[in-house]
Amino acid sequence: MKNYLSFETEIKKIESELEKSKDPYNQEGLSEVDTDKISKIQSELNNKLSEIYSNLDPWQKTLVARHEDRPKSKFFIESLFEGFVSLSGDRYYGEDQSVLTGFAKFLGKSVLVIGQEKGDDLESRIQRNFGMMRPEGYRKSNRLMRLADRFNIPIIIFIDTPGAYPGVGAEERGQAEAIARSIECCMEIKVPIISVIIGEGGSGGAIALASSNKVIMFENAIYSVISPEGCATILWKDPKKTLEASAAMKLSSKDLLELSIIDEIIEEPLGGAHRDKELMVKNLELSIKNNLNQFNSMSRDEILAHRKNKFLLIGRNKTFSGNINTNDSLAMKEDFIQKFILYFSKFKYQIVFVFILIIFGLLIFLR
Repeated sequence: MKNYLSFETEIKKIESELEKSKDPYNQEGLSEVDTDKISKIQSELNNKLSEIYSNLDPWQKTLVARHEDRPKSKFFIESLFEGFVSLSGDRYYGEDQSVLTGFAKFLGKSVLVIGQEKGDDLESRIQRNFGMMRPEGYRKSNRLMRLADRFNIPIIIFIDTPGAYPGVGAEERGQAEAIARSIECCMEIKVPIISVIIGEGGSGGAIALASSNKVIMFENAIYSVISPEGCATILWKDPKKTLEASAAMKLSSKDLLELSIIDEIIEEPLGGAHRDKELMVKNLELSIKNNLNQFNSMSRDEILAHRKNKFLLIGRNKTFSGNINTNDSLAMKEDFIQKFILYFSKFKYQIVFVFILIIFGLLIFLR
């Protein structure tokens, strides 16, 4: 049984009519008249989908991003990767089932896969905590990211969460610290990190795993610092003003690409990603492949510098208001110390040898 959103009433009506026209118990088969009728209804359905989905407002896009039938991380992990080996536990407290982690093969190459998982039915959603990670989930991810860095293995992350879990137990175990450590970890490791926002990218729960070299976003996904309901409650004292909040927050993929917060948008079929999951798998596979290839010629230090520069540049040229002048004092300047460290790491043996010769020469001269 299909699930329909509040603005899909007409689509539901047309699809019901289409299903009735395709009578599976018609022993005589479909007549030419029936075939023409089905074609006409199908054309009407496509036109209606195009009409509605080409004019979605930010709140409607939020509803599409939260659609029950939308493909989840587990589906993409099973469809895109071979030999996925799930690894569990943070080695401090326990296992967090709201995030899937493990090593696998992507087009024959080893990768670390991390995926926030919401679940597909009530039982699995409760088991996965509706995709809301606890501190042990972030610490598990950090443990495996550092392991991948040690063996020079790229990291693929699927983002789909309303936010980090705000419960008392999570706060007692250091939720904020775990998120901060996760961001710090992403900014230290020297292998390519590609994050894909497939549904909701909510709050610090998302940014903790989206501090990446490349942030890819599905067309109808959302990415924001807070949920529209939370924003409306804080700013307007009215949780019903979700449309105003959604528009002000610039949470859609198109707005975020213009602000250079994300790097790429993957188009979805008419009606959302859930209407053609196999097409989304093909599009996502091509995108990940192309983005990984961009880092083949880079050294580990260059990959790290690429990630840092990406975040330093956010907001320098484009802002939410578009009226803020860029302050020259905020412009990126080369850090002499960082430049020296990078140079030293490349030629450390030669530099040490020359330094020893100089010291030895000075000792002889002073004698």
